Amino acid sequence: MNGYITAQEAADKWGITVRQVQSLCKQDRIKGAVKLSRIWIIPEDAEKPTITRTRKMPGTK
Repeated sequence: MNGYITAQEAADKWGITVRQVQSLCKQDRIKGAVKLSRIWIIPEDAEKPTITRTRKMPGTK
């Protein structure tokens, strides 16, 4: 599709894993991302969202 890239292409472009891209798409954090069947397609001009990570402290639930 013209104007769109796959999750794999976005991962390569942004330097993150495909799984992270898929997770961001599922969370609606990538503007314009659409799921077709089992594949996420992302606008070519979409910007990489900031990734916030939380780390559990040992012994906490």
